[in-house]
Amino acid sequence: MLDYLIRNGLVVDGSGSELFKADVGIQSGKITHIGKNLPDAKEVVDARGKLVTPGFIDIHAHSELILLNDRFSRGRLAQGITTDVSGNCGIGVYPVRGEVDGLKALDADVLGKWDDWKWKDIVEYRKYVEERGLGHNSVLLQAHAPLRYAAMKNDASRAATEKEIAIMCEELDFSLSNGAKGMSSGLYYAPCIYADRKELIALLKVVKKHDAFFAVHHRCEGDSIIESVTEVLDLAYETGARLEISHLKAIGMRNQEKVDTVLSLIDKYISKGVEVLFDQYPYTFGSTSLFSLLPPDALMLSRESLREALLNRDMRERWRDEIVNPVAWDSIYCLAGDENIVPVQLDSNPQYEGLSLKEIGNEMNCDSVDALFNLLSCEKGAAVMTDVTQSDESLVKIMSSNLMCFGTDGLYSATNPHPRSYSAAIHLLKYYVREKKVLSVEEAIRRMSGEVAIRLRLEKRGLIKEGCAADINILDYDNLEDTAIIGHPFDRNLGLEYVFLNGHIVVKDGYVNKKTVGVFL
Repeated sequence: MLDYLIRNGLVVDGSGSELFKADVGIQSGKITHIGKNLPDAKEVVDARGKLVTPGFIDIHAHSELILLNDRFSRGRLAQGITTDVSGNCGIGVYPVRGEVDGLKALDADVLGKWDDWKWKDIVEYRKYVEERGLGHNSVLLQAHAPLRYAAMKNDASRAATEKEIAIMCEELDFSLSNGAKGMSSGLYYAPCIYADRKELIALLKVVKKHDAFFAVHHRCEGDSIIESVTEVLDLAYETGARLEISHLKAIGMRNQEKVDTVLSLIDKYISKGVEVLFDQYPYTFGSTSLFSLLPPDALMLSRESLREALLNRDMRERWRDEIVNPVAWDSIYCLAGDENIVPVQLDSNPQYEGLSLKEIGNEMNCDSVDALFNLLSCEKGAAVMTDVTQSDESLVKIMSSNLMCFGTDGLYSATNPHPRSYSAAIHLLKYYVREKKVLSVEEAIRRMSGEVAIRLRLEKRGLIKEGCAADINILDYDNLEDTAIIGHPFDRNLGLEYVFLNGHIVVKDGYVNKKTVGVFL
């Protein structure tokens, strides 16, 4: 007897093949039958008129600490994500070698907070989480920033020595030998921004040795995007490492015309033998640390030293000039505009949350740059913002490429996070697939499941296929609405009716159950 029988569903199997009507049988965590006239089951779910799809796989997540802070993974499961990949943008939680104040401060704006860091490496971190239970399946990367802190301690905002690079390579080799699927870097963010070519080449040679992949938030997504993408393509060409360009986009309305050039550049390197792909989240606005608006030399400082420097008039004037007249770095302030930058979490000044920098300046009776300095000079906790970065036309152009797959870039550090954190998968299907018809539903589901599993070298995942893990969504496709709100006791997106995780029902009638049946993959 089967454990579950999903009856009368319209199966979109994750391969890109045309949907078909069939029943799906589940036993002992696996998909064991697909077809008609299946064996009896302990529980039957009627999916008549509904889509039956693989659970979604999010290739770009930041879930290391939400796995601990929300063991039932409401923000993941409520949008049908059964597996995600954490450790992106160079931001992560291991290895831990000695003092980690700098790493914790960096993590707080993106990953959130967790006081009890009792792990030293990826093995101990995994065990620590497993003891508490996983709400969803997790794939781990080795992030670049913790490697730099492990080798350089809190003096990580500079070029590394050969000895320090060797330490980083040893740590990376350990992580890749113990389950990490790849390495990530955030070359836009401190301390990764200070990594030189020698360091990156050495690390990518280790990545290549393990047939892992390099996921990278490259240095400049704005005015210098062509040069920035060329840098990471050259790194992949020289080392042979597989490349995943994170959340591909061009920032700033004046740079939208560069998207075609970027896509052509990627094609050129593919023709040279480089294995390069990219991911994307389905929104024209992004989210990151408010501190990232400051120029690179400001981000070299510890948070305490930075707060002190922001009280100095001469330093303010110097950094104002760098922000307004940037050279060789992306000034998001200039690219997005002060009216399009909105702090959504300010631990020390919550009264300004939800206002644009321009509006905050009006409240403070100063301009928006001084408002930014005022906020960060007294911020002792997390500071997170949203910012309008690109046009819908460019987003659709990138989405239409067959090199693109699904990611959320979901952040769980803020009490009012970007909607991509809890609704990205549903928003993609509702808005870009059902309404705008940018992709067929079969192709969209492939990019959200089967294709991602291939990139991650995950066997028996990402497909509705006999023998595969029973990670399955049941969707009322015609009535999908992205409605989840983090913090509500019953987070849900309308139209997502059931989610099976490793053969267990974890979402029923749209609501997340309190189960921890996820695993590390």
